[in-house]
Amino acid sequence: MNKITVKKLVTAALLMGMTVIMSMSTLSIPVPGGHLYLNDAIIVTAAVLLGPGYAAAVGGLGAFLGDLLFYPAPMFVSLVTHGIEALVISLFVHVFFKKKPVLGSILGALAGLVITVAGYTFGRAFIYGTPEAALLKLPYQILQGAAGSAIALILCWPLRLVALYRRIGGEDASA
Repeated sequence: MNKITVKKLVTAALLMGMTVIMSMSTLSIPVPGGHLYLNDAIIVTAAVLLGPGYAAAVGGLGAFLGDLLFYPAPMFVSLVTHGIEALVISLFVHVFFKKKPVLGSILGALAGLVITVAGYTFGRAFIYGTPEAALLKLPYQILQGAAGSAIALILCWPLRLVALYRRIGGEDASA
């Protein structure tokens, strides 16, 4: 049974707040033509630690609120794209590969990267009215998603964040 607990709510709220904070340009990495944001690292971490519903809320709502506060043009693209990204990654970890969560998180992160890149590419083409505008950002989107996924997977497994979360009673983290 997947019941709501204070620990799950607090963890989701903390990760959602971190996602919003990591959406600030002052915490991004400046690159030619824009910025690389590290909120993907928090979203992927949330998806590994939390069940699908919580992960989707952290990813979608966290990215939406971050954009709403700091750069509103793509906020609905972020809501849908990061919400689906987190949902899919969490399903890989907690449902499809429940007995092999490390493998599930790697495969889920790869699927999430494809979802994020596709979502933002199509979203930017729609928002800015030209596919060229979206294609210009494509290399940065791939780098941002890959870097965020790598950081999250390192935090969760080699640095043992999943083990710590389990120890404090976070029952969603896969065994």
